[in-house]
Amino acid sequence: MTPKNELLFCALGGSGEIGMNVNLYGTQGKWVMVDMGVTFADHSYPGIDLVLPDLSFIEERREELVGILITHGHEDHIGALPYLAEDLGVPLYATPFTAGLIRGKLEEERVADRVDLRVVEPRERVSVGPFDVRFVPMAHSIPEANALEITTPHGRVFHTGDWKFDAKPVIGKPATEKELRAIGEAGIDVLVCDSTNVFNADESGSESSVRRGLAEAVAKARGRVLVTTFASNAARLSTLGAVAKETGRKLCVTGRSLDRILRVAQSCGYLRDFPETVDPETAMRLPRDKVLIVATGGQGEARAALARIAEGNHTVSLDAGDTVIFSSKQIPGNEVAIGRIQNILAGRGVEMVTEKQAHVHVSGHPGRPELAAIYEWLKPGLLLPVHGEMRHLMEQARFGLSLGVPRALVQTDGDIVRLAPGEPTKIGHAPVGRLVLDGDVILPADGVTINERRKLGVNGQMSVAVATQGGKLAGTPQVRIQGVPVEEERLPFIAEAEEAAAEAVRTGPRDRERLREDVRLAVRRVATRWTGKKPVVDVLIVEV
Repeated sequence: MTPKNELLFCALGGSGEIGMNVNLYGTQGKWVMVDMGVTFADHSYPGIDLVLPDLSFIEERREELVGILITHGHEDHIGALPYLAEDLGVPLYATPFTAGLIRGKLEEERVADRVDLRVVEPRERVSVGPFDVRFVPMAHSIPEANALEITTPHGRVFHTGDWKFDAKPVIGKPATEKELRAIGEAGIDVLVCDSTNVFNADESGSESSVRRGLAEAVAKARGRVLVTTFASNAARLSTLGAVAKETGRKLCVTGRSLDRILRVAQSCGYLRDFPETVDPETAMRLPRDKVLIVATGGQGEARAALARIAEGNHTVSLDAGDTVIFSSKQIPGNEVAIGRIQNILAGRGVEMVTEKQAHVHVSGHPGRPELAAIYEWLKPGLLLPVHGEMRHLMEQARFGLSLGVPRALVQTDGDIVRLAPGEPTKIGHAPVGRLVLDGDVILPADGVTINERRKLGVNGQMSVAVATQGGKLAGTPQVRIQGVPVEEERLPFIAEAEEAAAEAVRTGPRDRERLREDVRLAVRRVATRWTGKKPVVDVLIVEV
């Protein structure tokens, strides 16, 4: 589908789910993309860390794509760029801090010289094909989050990206009420809006308000204090630097992602007064009440610093009487992983403070008061909720209509929506799906490889080697097993499976493929009788 004299919208990710944000706008025969993020794999993708969006719809139309606009530097908005942007072959547009993060990712994948990354200043306007775009700075939990004011021949869109209102931001200068009202007075036809916190009755709160809660929690602590937070939250790092000074503690920052954020932030002029840090080895030699450690891993990530510290596999160590402060929100789906880390820490006598016990975190997404304000200030003709599961999208549509927004349309990944001219309506569906990054290879998320791995994970695997001579059994079949649920009875189980394979060969001559299938079924019947499982059985027939 090629956009004609109209304004189209299509989400390839991030609508009906939280994460993996990819949005397309189309007009006058051209498309522009907003963001290209990832989501993180769960147990349903064995051996996989990153899940990528399937961009086949726009890859088939790459000659119509004129650019990729990046709202901010969180992984669910930029994480797929190192793996997919090169193939699209169009410029990327991002503000300096976000561009710095992207550049580092492209360099790690050795594609930086093959991707055209263009730096745009906050509040700057750029022309990208038939799209006139202005980057509008917004508050969020990372520097330089931007909304996009997109002007086309068929209407004006305000695409919020991730945002909140913050009257006293620690970093950056987000758009003021006056600026946003001016945008609304110029006319906004469509508001494409973050839905993450639509169920929150209260506003998110200012980042500056967290300092007092963190300072009080650190001051009360008797031993070492470790604060875990999202690495990308440079404002929180700034606050923790101030808290370290205030409480007389040396600051130790541990983790590659934190080091990267600090480096990029300081190169962009942020965190200039950040205190000098000490390395983990030095931190461990300091008096226990004179060190404040900042580490990643508050979502329970197995390879992050906090998990390794809890398990005793890190230079930093925590003992009874030390304190861990979780200065981050528990993301839905991570409860089990976070609970596992917290249980390990609790078992060692480590005290823990979360946002439920003290004011140590504020969200980066708008609650209902902030949503109500942006509806009033921008006065959109249409509300298009994004960045949320179906319950979030539906609730924001209801909320907007209840506050006087004239129209709301709920779409999900793949829906092609004509925004203008005429009544907004769904006119088609784009193929959408998921890809996985498996080592250095990108695969379909539900393709042969991952489905085979799922089967192996559920049922285990058996290998059977059979030697024949003139169509008759030669020697004893050999069986090896992996992941089949037999423990003490392993040897008798294997012996019975080997005898079943031998008996299958003895039943008479047949072609090699038929013999292989008979052996496979005979061995699997033994496994099913013993375990109730149907393992994957691989058979090798060797003629000697």
